Amino acid sequence: MKFVMAKEIRPITGSIGMIDAAAAPTAPSAGAEVFYTEALRELAKLDLPFLLAGTYALSAYTGVARATKDLDIVCKPTDYPRVLNHFRNLGFTVAIEDERWLGKVFQGEHFFDVIFAFWHGMAPVTDQWFESAPRIELFGTPMRVIAPTELIWSKAFVQLRHRYDGPDIAHLILKQHDQIDWRRLLAYMELHWEVLLAHLLNFRWAYPSERCCVPRWLMDELVARLNTQLELPPPRVKICRGRLFSQVDYATAVEEWGFVDADQDSE
Repeated sequence: MKFVMAKEIRPITGSIGMIDAAAAPTAPSAGAEVFYTEALRELAKLDLPFLLAGTYALSAYTGVARATKDLDIVCKPTDYPRVLNHFRNLGFTVAIEDERWLGKVFQGEHFFDVIFAFWHGMAPVTDQWFESAPRIELFGTPMRVIAPTELIWSKAFVQLRHRYDGPDIAHLILKQHDQIDWRRLLAYMELHWEVLLAHLLNFRWAYPSERCCVPRWLMDELVARLNTQLELPPPRVKICRGRLFSQVDYATAVEEWGFVDADQDSE
């Protein structure tokens, strides 16, 4: 079942930061749409901050419409137990998939994710995530949608053999470059600036006529860091930071080749 977001999202008179979504994903079924509608209404009753993320957010910003299997809800780590308990008390099935970052709410075959951190707890959701999040109305419920800056930050390390979010980031830069807080994004990725540079180079290669979408000062800063790093010797500790992308795909480096995880103590 495919539905058009423009019919679901209506501007609310007097609201600040309301956006008209460019498109919506294809819902798994009519039953899933009913489930999402009820879930969002119940979330609104909790009176705690949450953000719509995932494929719905990507479609709203870029117009890329594709199938989705669930709904992604983002909240702060201190709030996720309240979300799960609320739905459990209503008779839904809840689960904590990973206490570092992910819970789930089920009703039969339908579910939504409750995400309170990214990359297995490395980047918790903070108040800052809500500061510039615009508002939309989805299935009759007004809510905030994750801002383009944080959406890129949440996708930057999704680089597995079966899933790579690089194209999503490229499309976000293309369509929302004027809404991205580039200095905040750089601050988020301060220790991982090479990952940011890789995504920006990917964008430049994919859309060469749109290179100006990325601020010149940012490219100058990252290239300067690269040139400075090239003058330094390599690290003495054999670290495989690829494990931040995928524990499975880089397992051999740790298990057989003598590398250690980025978060593993070294002697």
